[in-house]
Amino acid sequence: MLRCLLALALLALALPQPAAADPGDVDAAARGVVRVVLIGEENGEPVPVSHGTGFAVSATRIITNAHVVSEAAQDDTLRIGIVPPEGAGGAFARVVAISPRNDLALLEIAPNSLRLPPLALAGGVGGNLGEVAAVGYPMNVDLAQGLDMADIFRAQPPVKSRGFLSGERPSRQFDTILHTAPIARGNSGGPLLDPCGRVIGVNSFSADSDSGEAEFYFAVSLRELMPFLRKNGVEPVTNTLPCRSIDELNAEERQRLEAEQSQAREKLADRAETMREVRETARLTAQMEVLEARENRMALALIALLAAVGIGYAAAVWRGDEARRNHAMIAAGTAAAALVIALLLWFTRPGLAEIEDRVAAAVSKAEGGPATGAQVAGDAAEGALICTLVPDRSRVTAAKTDDVAFNWSADGCVNARTQYGLGKGGEWQRVFAAQDDAAVAVNTYDPDTRTLRTDRYLLGQDALAEARAARAAYSPPACGVSDAAHTLGEQQSALIAKLPERPNERLVYSCTARAAAK
Repeated sequence: MLRCLLALALLALALPQPAAADPGDVDAAARGVVRVVLIGEENGEPVPVSHGTGFAVSATRIITNAHVVSEAAQDDTLRIGIVPPEGAGGAFARVVAISPRNDLALLEIAPNSLRLPPLALAGGVGGNLGEVAAVGYPMNVDLAQGLDMADIFRAQPPVKSRGFLSGERPSRQFDTILHTAPIARGNSGGPLLDPCGRVIGVNSFSADSDSGEAEFYFAVSLRELMPFLRKNGVEPVTNTLPCRSIDELNAEERQRLEAEQSQAREKLADRAETMREVRETARLTAQMEVLEARENRMALALIALLAAVGIGYAAAVWRGDEARRNHAMIAAGTAAAALVIALLLWFTRPGLAEIEDRVAAAVSKAEGGPATGAQVAGDAAEGALICTLVPDRSRVTAAKTDDVAFNWSADGCVNARTQYGLGKGGEWQRVFAAQDDAAVAVNTYDPDTRTLRTDRYLLGQDALAEARAARAAYSPPACGVSDAAHTLGEQQSALIAKLPERPNERLVYSCTARAAAK
């Protein structure tokens, strides 16, 4: 019995565990969650009548429940106020569409009244029944904190609660998600988030718990939300990629690098063994060829020397015979020529040092074979590239994943206008903190592997303002300026050091040479 229990425990540990909601992702999503307040008038002063929750699905449009704003839709004396989670601003909204059947409503605010980052919608509800988070403004929390109705008009961070997904089921003629993340009055219209901070439903109502049984909560599913949005001209940010943590990506990246290093070591060992065999074969061949050539030259030199001696002796004998004096002169010249040839053959015979020269030439020829993959990559690292997202190495919640045109120069200049900095670790980096992007992005490019990585930090309003101020404190050098890469690397280092330890999103791109336009 004990063995069976142990086996079951080990099996449970081996099975994939549901992902836990990342607080950083929930916080990032909460930046686009708002309090939706119905405002009346009393003695000429605006007064809150009731409130619920909503969340941005575009720059100007907000989703909430139909029952949150139905009273305002029927009473033109009521106005709908939008109170953001941060800052001192606010806005009034109008009802664009309302659908009581599935408890959805779409609101619109003036384009320049607020800057709300839209939340991303998940591609669908996962089947692992993992952890979820509800974000909103429950009234019982307001009362417990001693907030009065006037406080509703002031920005307050939304409340986050956690629970687990319990399944999907139709309810009241529309699809709902059943979960256990606590919600209360005021949470209506707020998002239900998956572990990566993506919307999987719109919180709507709770089960009756007066009997003391376990309490469950219901959210309008994406099967209802997506058609409703598209019917009303909203194409939301959606993300169907698997939800993985940055820690998981980092662990996989370490494993990948270790595997690459192991393969590189194996290739080096194989190459070393190959070159050892080449060297031994070349030495044996060189020894045989050089010794044979040396012996042949020495033999020919000896023959030429003997010929010179024999012919010289004949010339000396004939020299005293008047009739053969001419023959003696010819013989003497021939003997001299034979002696010269003998000397040339002797002194031009191959030396033993030529064996090592031939071995070195053979090894050099073997090493100078076809270019390796790394050499090809290095050759194509510069110039016009097209970078494509690698989903298996990326973590995306809301960012666009389009291909990136990337024209790289060896001095760190991108697209002939944007200088990248060279950090202390040898990484080429550029920090972006644009006013129209509710994030700080750090681009890192590795020319050796042609890999572009974008780490996105979805910061709160105050942290984002601080990062933008730090970015505005320095002017990046232009491309071509002397020592621009090191200068920018030093300028960016302080800002990068202040960013959180882990980004919310990581987009990894593989870059390849872009075909020239015809």
